[in-house]
Amino acid sequence: QVQLVESGGGLVQPGGSLRLSCVASGSRYSINIMGWYRQAPGKQRELVAVVTRGGSTNSADSAKGRFTISRDNAKNTLYLQMNSLKPEDTAVYYCYALTAVAAYWGQGTQVTVSS
Repeated sequence: QVQLVESGGGLVQPGGSLRLSCVASGSRYSINIMGWYRQAPGKQRELVAVVTRGGSTNSADSAKGRFTISRDNAKNTLYLQMNSLKPEDTAVYYCYALTAVAAYWGQGTQVTVSS
């Protein structure tokens, strides 16, 4: 069983930055893929960005050029650096981890972009 604990969310003005973190613990297997998803009120959960254990990344068009995903395998920690935030980035952001046997989700952290 993998536990994922997110942190770093909060209220930020448009154009501002936030850095989300997600610490993974309890995994018996290597975590192959980690990622960030988000869900805005009334909308489906959507991909923000993912990163493989080797460091290859993929991100949604809405995140390209503004968000950077990274991971520290030694610390079992995932990061999402978000710059130039927009009101439409407001959502609950969820950490995701995929091992060889199962997928796991964190509880989510709220990001609100508002003036």
